Parts: sequence; C-alpha cells; structure tokens
Amino acid sequence: MSGAGDGVQRVGSGNPWEESIGFARAVAAGDRVLVSGTTPFSDGVLQAEGPYEQARAAFGNALAALERFDLDADAVVRTRMYLTHSRDIDEVSRAHKELFDAVRPAATMLVVSGFVDPRILVEVEVEAFRGA
Repeated sequence: MSGAGDGVQRVGSGNPWEESIGFARAVAAGDRVLVSGTTPFSDGVLQAEGPYEQARAAFGNALAALERFDLDADAVVRTRMYLTHSRDIDEVSRAHKELFDAVRPAATMLVVSGFVDPRILVEVEVEAFRGA
C-alpha cells in the first residue's frame, strides 16, 4: 500500500495494465475507496469465459482490492458494469444480484464497443464507504 503523504492510500494488483497506463487498482481517500475498472483477468490469465462467470470473476477481483482496506461487499455503495453485448444483461445482472442484493448499491450498467482485450465481455468498478 502506498500513500501520497496526504492520507490517500493506493494499492496495486500486479496487473500489467496498471504499470503501462499508470493507475492503481484501488485508491482510498477519506471515507471512500474507489476500485478501478476490473476485468476477469488474474495473473494475466482470463479466469472465465461466459458473461455471468466473467462478472463474478471481475467483481471477485474488485472485492479482493477492497479487502486490502479491510472492507467487503457490505461496504459497497456504487457499482458500474460495462458489457460488450446487450444480450449479456441478464447474466451480469444475476451475478450482481447474488453479490449485492442485501447491500443494494447505486448501480450503472452500460454497453460499450469493446475492451483492451477482445476476450473480455465484462468490466466492473466498485466504490465503497469506510466511514462509521
């Protein structure tokens, strides 16, 4: 975990895109923890093929970043889901509901034209609140 001396903490995941683009997997600033766009890749390997499985894997990677700040799904207040195909809405929604139904974060789902790797069907972002 690294900080800027101003109370901001940053963590990486070892994803090669973090280095080449210049971003952190997650940044904590005050009571907020923001997790960057997260894919179903882990250690450079695509962890899942279908949209449901990719959503579960991507959210799992995002939640792993939150764990570095001692947070879990209960702290999530906002999610964003990016899909390459509208036909995958139901499958990605099912994965989201399984993880966050009890929490009910604000959520956005968008269909986009593609990702940095054409095998990616889903990318997610999460925001968490670590206040009292």
